Amino acid sequence: MKQKTKMIHGGIVGDPHTGAVSTPIYQVSTYKQDGVGNHKGFEYSRTGNPTRHALEELIKDLEGGHAGFAFGSGMAAITGVMMLFNSGDHVILTDDVYGGTYRVMTKILNRMGIDSTFVDTSELSTIEAAVKENTKALFIETPTNPLLKITDVEAAAALAKKHGLLTIVDNTFSTPYWQTPLSMGADIVLHSATKYIGGHSDVVGGLVVVRSEKLAEELHFVQNSTGGVLGPQDSWLLMRGIKTLALRMEAHEKNTAAIVDFLVEHPAVEKVFYPGLANHPNHEIAKKQSGGFGGMVSFDVGSEEKAEEVLSKVKYFTLAESLGAVESLISVPAKMTHASIPAERRRELGITDGLVRISVGIEDAEDLVEDLKHALN
Repeated sequence: MKQKTKMIHGGIVGDPHTGAVSTPIYQVSTYKQDGVGNHKGFEYSRTGNPTRHALEELIKDLEGGHAGFAFGSGMAAITGVMMLFNSGDHVILTDDVYGGTYRVMTKILNRMGIDSTFVDTSELSTIEAAVKENTKALFIETPTNPLLKITDVEAAAALAKKHGLLTIVDNTFSTPYWQTPLSMGADIVLHSATKYIGGHSDVVGGLVVVRSEKLAEELHFVQNSTGGVLGPQDSWLLMRGIKTLALRMEAHEKNTAAIVDFLVEHPAVEKVFYPGLANHPNHEIAKKQSGGFGGMVSFDVGSEEKAEEVLSKVKYFTLAESLGAVESLISVPAKMTHASIPAERRRELGITDGLVRISVGIEDAEDLVEDLKHALN
């Protein structure tokens, strides 16, 4: 079954009891047992809910893993995965990582004794140099947020395996339609499902898929113990979003190609960051490991003042946090999504005050280009 078909027919389809084509929303907290401990597969909705289970089975199938897990947000998913580790453990992460990931590692999980080092994972030598005796995992974001840096998942996973490390990949930007990290050797893949998987700016959720039974047992224990689960209605919304994910990702990329062509030629734009550009670092790796280059673009207009001027003039790009929705969104990472990263650290990474990030929607491409042209002129 090809990926586009699997998004419609994967997981648990419909309801065998009624013939409903759409999986019902089981808005229930507890379940009747025929005897003590004798239940029909569900006993309490923190442990398992039929609607959430259908979503977890679907994302498992799409990513090609052993088991899927649905959390209350992308950050809950990341935190749940990090709870697989113990005090004194060390994790290597991509340097140009989402601000929330940086924050939870350096402000919350460090209190629990989980140490972290941020390196440029697009260079394998920097990963190897960061490995310590207590290193347990490599956490990769590719493409990264917001500079769209590309890490060779297969090569990085092989390096991690050599050192006995788990490989975790944040696949939010690519989605399982364009990229399946488990097939390249990763052990865990996760998503902020709020973004492309939901796709309509109406749900917050996080998804995780693991490749082994052992990891499945360990993560289910964490999920059930800590309780950061996704509710049934949000689970249903994500399943509905997945049904059109392939079509949306193709539309996002088609529009993005037109916008990138415009941006690279505009005199007010100093630099464009997009994996689909032939001169983008590791473009060939992106081409090899992904079926598409995605709908995220960042570009530098030189200063905070110019960036704010652009944001104030656009009509079809909504100034807002988040990404991956049907409507086009625009932001300044230094002041919004990555404001939690210290200014000095942002400068080191190249996240300037003049950097603008756009999440290209599925509107008419000509309208979007004209909108940006007006703002930049």
